[in-house]
Amino acid sequence: MTLTAPPPGGGMHVADVARTASVGLRTRRMRAALSALGIAIGVAAMVAVLGLSASSQAGLLAEIDKLGTNLLRVSPGQTLTGEDAKLPEEAPAMIRRIGPVENVQSTGSTEASAYRNPYIPSANTNAIAVNAASLGLPGALRTSVSQGTYLNAATAKQPVAVLGATAAKRLGISMVHSGARIWVGGQWFYVTGILKSVRLTPEINSSVLVGWDAARKYLDFDGHPSTVYVRADTDQVTAVQGVLAATANPEKAEEVNVSQPSAALEARAATQSALNGLFLGLGAVALLVGGIGVANTMVISVLERRSEIGLRRALGATKGNILIQFLSEAVLLAAMGGAAGVALGGLATAVYAQIKGWATVVPMLAWGGGLIAAVVIGVLAGLLPALRAARLQPTEALRIA
Repeated sequence: MTLTAPPPGGGMHVADVARTASVGLRTRRMRAALSALGIAIGVAAMVAVLGLSASSQAGLLAEIDKLGTNLLRVSPGQTLTGEDAKLPEEAPAMIRRIGPVENVQSTGSTEASAYRNPYIPSANTNAIAVNAASLGLPGALRTSVSQGTYLNAATAKQPVAVLGATAAKRLGISMVHSGARIWVGGQWFYVTGILKSVRLTPEINSSVLVGWDAARKYLDFDGHPSTVYVRADTDQVTAVQGVLAATANPEKAEEVNVSQPSAALEARAATQSALNGLFLGLGAVALLVGGIGVANTMVISVLERRSEIGLRRALGATKGNILIQFLSEAVLLAAMGGAAGVALGGLATAVYAQIKGWATVVPMLAWGGGLIAAVVIGVLAGLLPALRAARLQPTEALRIA
């Protein structure tokens, strides 16, 4: 190692600090790499947690924007005696009279169950609901069929069904073909289509949908809608929401529930970081373990380089020079691990976001916070060994060496 005389005043040139800090790392590469690995894992975990959280939120909010925030859902509540209320049969028609309302569609619950065939035990319903559905329902929910066709004016009067995405999987139907049928309410219903998965209204995914008239004829449906889906002018959603209950059931508005499906998703996006604390805690533990590794490396480095310390002190290096040398070595080691961790965390975020179809978002807090955390860990881990090195007297260091 080439030693240069310290500048006037006993300080060290920046180039000297950088060179002397890298000496121990270059001569003990394996040890340095293993110590930096702990820092890298901790920083990578923290960056990935923050990045994946931000990316998933961005993906969810993008999906909400695509599906629209102007969908309102009207459903019956409970009576004053605690019984289940019912919406009037005229509720959808009355809601259509509201000026800013653009589209009104509805579904109605039946008592029927759906099975793949009549030999399935009646208890194995797989949580599949059978609902009567209006003809424009996919348009109101901004979805479409993934296979086959939806109900039309003719099939809505016949024993014909369209399956939600989840219901199709539970019934073991992956393709729609001629003659495909399921056992609904004690009789065969032909399957003409499978809907795409609906994010805003997940109850549709696990439903078997039949025509309104077919439900009355074959399934003893009473005609009362169980859910009314309302698309309103985006600028008038709040105003429409305020009058929906009274419009749907003027006599008993208190028995009507009105909700905005997108609000639940937005709330989930806002609170999605609830579990992030746990994962950030695990990342902090890994970072702490990495810091202990750095401290261990620096302690061993001081013990192995006592002759170097003694020689530098004999040539005029001050305690401050020695302190800076070993402290900067610890900081450099931690910073290298931090940089590697930031790169790994960003890469993991990008790969996972690509798989899920999200936009890759890694907050600056994650990038900068990871590096700052690594540097702080380096300072804390290297301070004690650096102070120990600085206290060694030249004669003592050379004698022990």
